[in-house]
Amino acid sequence: MPQPDLTLTPAGPALAPRYRATTAPRERRGPYLLLFAVPGTRAFTAGNLVARLPAGMFGISAVIMIAGGYGSYALAGAVTAAGLAAGALTGPWIARLVDRYGQARIAVPATVHAVLGRLVLVVCVHERAPAWTLFLVTALTATLPNTGGMSRARWAHLLRGDADSLHTANAFEQAADELCFMLGPVLAVFLCSAFFPEAGTLVAAALNLAGILLFAAQRATEPPVSPRTSHGSPLRAPGMAPLLAVFLATGAVFGSMEVVALAYVDGPVAGPVLALQAAGSCAAGLLYGRARRTVRLRTCLAAMTLLMTMPLLAATTGSLLALAAGLLVAGMATAPTMVTGMALVQRLTPEPQLNEGMTLAVTALLAGISAGSAAGGWAADHAPFPAFGFLIPAAAAALALVLCAATGVGRPRVGARARP
Repeated sequence: MPQPDLTLTPAGPALAPRYRATTAPRERRGPYLLLFAVPGTRAFTAGNLVARLPAGMFGISAVIMIAGGYGSYALAGAVTAAGLAAGALTGPWIARLVDRYGQARIAVPATVHAVLGRLVLVVCVHERAPAWTLFLVTALTATLPNTGGMSRARWAHLLRGDADSLHTANAFEQAADELCFMLGPVLAVFLCSAFFPEAGTLVAAALNLAGILLFAAQRATEPPVSPRTSHGSPLRAPGMAPLLAVFLATGAVFGSMEVVALAYVDGPVAGPVLALQAAGSCAAGLLYGRARRTVRLRTCLAAMTLLMTMPLLAATTGSLLALAAGLLVAGMATAPTMVTGMALVQRLTPEPQLNEGMTLAVTALLAGISAGSAAGGWAADHAPFPAFGFLIPAAAAALALVLCAATGVGRPRVGARARP
């Protein structure tokens, strides 16, 4: 009979644990199960998902609420655009405060301020306040923190030195983004139509606040703060500015595709058809997270440029079913591109400023989405043939590819050392 192995513990000699029996089953577990076996990850992820879902609800809820109250979609769109512009300005500033003072200390009051602003907006619309008050309230309360960036910062802190697991975590976060932006508008439309026009905004505000409170309560997984840093803005990091230019062009792909697809379908099935793009991206992101190898950003952008021609070819047939399939296929390039791009942001940004760097990337994306939406709207109004608008996202993807290739974004630098 083999003798048991002994080991010394603070309480004295004890039987040494036998790992051989448990190692094999653990290795057979999928990468996502292993990911969430890390203590504390399930709790902060649950809170972050609840807080992130309203990101896909606020915009369309505001449009429905303001259009219903004032009878003007132009006013509703302008107020929503003003909120996006204000958020693009305040986002990096709030992210810098998060990096300097901690997620819980900054994210909670910033979210409370933003939620109170949403409630004031509801009151203004209900009381038919002057239109300028809507712009003022929206601009002054655009302080929502980047919840996705804070979640990615926690993964980067917990998984330092484990590149494979960090890749899986980034893929999961991108799939979560796609899921929230796929389900958020559907939930918002349901609430606003089934109950009253303000219901979507009220529920989104409640979910946002509850999710942030749950997320911030998980202090054990919060990255350490760095009150003092010698680093300047992450914009000064070598390679960051060209990467943000690529994100700007990539955002134009998303913004233009949404507008031209809605204009082409022009009916109640437009939402479900467009959601297929997010569904394809979500599925591709989860599959990409299981891969042990990553590809270069230029390769991802080349695949996106190719796949973005699928909706164009499908639209020329005049078949709605073909367009739905084309959008599903085109979406499969989105998540791998964003996962690879965000990984580059993490690599280029000094660790004490990680959340600020990722917020800058999101800001570039939002600016691209706004520009793409404007270009897509112009193409939809001046289209010489029905499928003309789908040239815009394909061209934007090609532009992102050219920028990436011309600037060498993501190319390993000679003498550069990988971050541990």
